[in-house]
Amino acid sequence: MPAVRNIARERLQRGELALGAGVRFARSHEIAKLMQSAGYDFLFIDLEHGALSLDLAAQISVAALDAGITPIPRVPSGEYAMATRLLDNGALGIVFPHVDGPQEASAIVDRLKFPPQGHRSMAGNAPQLGYAAVKPAEYASSLNAAGLIVAMIETPDAVENADAIAAVEGIDVLLVGTNDLCAEMGIHGDFGNRQIAEAYRRVVAACGKHGKWAGMGGVYDETIARRYIELGARFILSGSDLTFMLGAARSRADYLRSIETKAALPV
Repeated sequence: MPAVRNIARERLQRGELALGAGVRFARSHEIAKLMQSAGYDFLFIDLEHGALSLDLAAQISVAALDAGITPIPRVPSGEYAMATRLLDNGALGIVFPHVDGPQEASAIVDRLKFPPQGHRSMAGNAPQLGYAAVKPAEYASSLNAAGLIVAMIETPDAVENADAIAAVEGIDVLLVGTNDLCAEMGIHGDFGNRQIAEAYRRVVAACGKHGKWAGMGGVYDETIARRYIELGARFILSGSDLTFMLGAARSRADYLRSIETKAALPV
């Protein structure tokens, strides 16, 4: 049976950071190889806020498998059918937003895992297995083991229930969605606020207790990001294709303008 590798999961299992690059604006499969070459471990393919189609997300996912970077789409809340179709067509995990309690977490596992862990329908000939014909039991066990199910913690209720969410078998990562958590707390954009730091401490503690991994999303200030990584965040959403492009383009333009202002350029 072909081996199913999940580079991000392997990083996490070794206690290392798994670094993710968000995909919102890229519209071709080259983004997979580009981000792997840049040093990232997973693609956070955003179907919650981005305008990507399911078809394009699946194509990028298959390209990611060959490029050696893990495709993990985020689907809109409650979109189980979208999630399972992505898993059938190349994804090695799913990010579910706005998971506020253990009942929601259990429902996600039930819908995304094959029996005996859940009740997901078997499709067969998965790209993750090279489209090979595999015995059903091996098919189910290998894909169940390789995937990452990520529950986003984005409200005070979710933080309060972090221990119960982390206790759900089949949930792998509790990812703090820091932007939305700040908004729910009425402290928009205040990522270094003591309430947010306490939320990270609670999520990290819950993950440590139940053998899961804590994640960080939305924090790109280097000082604040270091703080939460040192607390124990390991599944790290590092930025998106748009912010990477804008940041590099702005840096180059600023550099060239600095030459223009510091030197008398010949006409």
